[in-house]
Amino acid sequence: MRDACSAYRLLMPPAGAGGCAVFSSPHSGRDYPPELLRQTRLNRLQLRLSEDAFVDELFADAPDHGAPLIAAIMPRAYVDLNRAPGELDPKLIEGVADPAPNPRVAAGLGVVPRVVAEGMAIYPGRIDAAEARRRIACFHAPYHAALERLLGDARDRHGLAVLFDCHSMPSDAARAALPGGRNSADIVLGDRHGASAAAWVTDAVQRAFEEAGFIVARNAPFAGGYITQRFGRPAAGWHAVQIEIDRGLYLDEARIERGAGFEVTRRRIAAVVAGLARIGRAPSRLAAE
Repeated sequence: MRDACSAYRLLMPPAGAGGCAVFSSPHSGRDYPPELLRQTRLNRLQLRLSEDAFVDELFADAPDHGAPLIAAIMPRAYVDLNRAPGELDPKLIEGVADPAPNPRVAAGLGVVPRVVAEGMAIYPGRIDAAEARRRIACFHAPYHAALERLLGDARDRHGLAVLFDCHSMPSDAARAALPGGRNSADIVLGDRHGASAAAWVTDAVQRAFEEAGFIVARNAPFAGGYITQRFGRPAAGWHAVQIEIDRGLYLDEARIERGAGFEVTRRRIAAVVAGLARIGRAPSRLAAE
């Protein structure tokens, strides 16, 4: 289903099958609006460098295991759902005052991005503030409202909610995750150094990936973004863990197409998703505690 602005796709489990888990894929949107393609100085392939391509497909089995999956439709180059709505870039958006110091905005990676990966400028000039606010109202706000409802429903039914915020990382970032000459990480888990999820939750997530044969790192180089910051409230029973997958496992990174390893990786992730969807249910929670 889609909302009126086509802000997201929402795949729900069968009625009565829902558990504690919610899966989110905020950067896999690939519906590039005609106005963006007219405005941009980049070609479509260059625009897609910021995309977490096909991550929604890797986690598509979540509803089969009792967990909803919400996924972006609009691309990150158009509006970034993993940024705060106030992260407006005065170098891009006309009439916006300089914000408090913010390294993401300074780098051109605000809620309406100025650049894609590798620092390439998206636009030849600036855009109107009304246009930026329209994107936030039409796409960012509905996504976050839906995510909050899903987590609130899980919390009300089960006493806690566990959000898995799903992303992908370039292979060079994966190699940087394990210093000292060790193999690169397949998965980086971010819980904001324990601020967005209880230790038993992150431990259980790491165990699920490792049992499937993935090499896992934590909080470096990615500790979690705005979504984990906003929705990770362990004291209130809301836990949020960001999951970053090495694109080299499943993607032809040069062409941004499904790579030779896509189907194998999808099946491996599907097995992990089955375990993640059970995290927080009474038996596994008691065992973890």
